[in-house]
Amino acid sequence: MKTSRLAFLIGTVGGVGYLRPAPGTWGSLAALPMVYALHQLGGFLLLALATVICMVVGVWAAEAMTRNRENMDPSEFVLDEVAGQFIALWAISYPAWAHDIAITALWPGWIAAFGLFRLFDVWKPGPVGWADRQKGATGVMMDDIIAGILAAIGVAVLAGIFHGLLGL
Repeated sequence: MKTSRLAFLIGTVGGVGYLRPAPGTWGSLAALPMVYALHQLGGFLLLALATVICMVVGVWAAEAMTRNRENMDPSEFVLDEVAGQFIALWAISYPAWAHDIAITALWPGWIAAFGLFRLFDVWKPGPVGWADRQKGATGVMMDDIIAGILAAIGVAVLAGIFHGLLGL
């Protein structure tokens, strides 16, 4: 398989990026069963490893997909959303793994992680917007990585409020 064809296959997450409308949302949705499978197979450590691999491969695929193109962040490239959603879900994968809790029992965290990640990815507050304005493949990936970090922090804060302060 040619490198560019492989880059498009990986960057579009097997073609998910071609789904309309809102390919970024489809990419984020595609990440959810991946996170479940990774967590079930190897817990948080496998998810963290997969995230790092996704980021490294994502920079390569973004570079290959945007080479000689005017659009440096094509909408069909959704591996960045997958990586960001993976990070957002670290906030439930780690505690589930560390405390031997079924990750599905933390279903409100799944909803919060998805919603917050999409919010930060679309709204692009502060550092997310800064990263989005950066040139090159690293910039393509970085805004979603930062949105994922902010979403993970948001999930942890919400869990602290609901489980700590409210005692739910």
